[in-house]
Amino acid sequence: MKPVILAAALLAASPALANEKVTNVKVFDHTKVVYKEVPINKTVCNDVKVPIYSTVQTQGDAAGGALAGMIIGGILGKGVSGNDDGAAAGAVIGGLIGADKGSRPQTEQRIVGYEYVQKCNDVVSYRQEQVEVYSHSTIRFYLNGKRYVLNFQK
Repeated sequence: MKPVILAAALLAASPALANEKVTNVKVFDHTKVVYKEVPINKTVCNDVKVPIYSTVQTQGDAAGGALAGMIIGGILGKGVSGNDDGAAAGAVIGGLIGADKGSRPQTEQRIVGYEYVQKCNDVVSYRQEQVEVYSHSTIRFYLNGKRYVLNFQK
């Protein structure tokens, strides 16, 4: 602001304008409206279906284990011995091992029901807000009866 007022004063005080008179000097500040995004934090909660697990012990399947053991044992016996007798022996041994492992009780996790649990999350949304801010200034004056207006930044 001072350089503009100083320029106006120098203009008025210069020898060529010594007889001129600067009158009615006024300085005005001008503003403008800007829009600003203001964050708003909200907590949003929902009910979520969550499974309930339980450990369940099941009876083994000796027949299924024996069948799988016989097939694998037959293939391995044939491959190792190169003849059908080896395949038969492998199938018998594989069947015994498979039946033994298949007959053992097994423990597994199973879903036995569901429950609803409230889950909450923080969500950010935005709101527009009007803010008035400084834009520029003007100095207005009269010199020899003529009006002058100069814009400047503070």
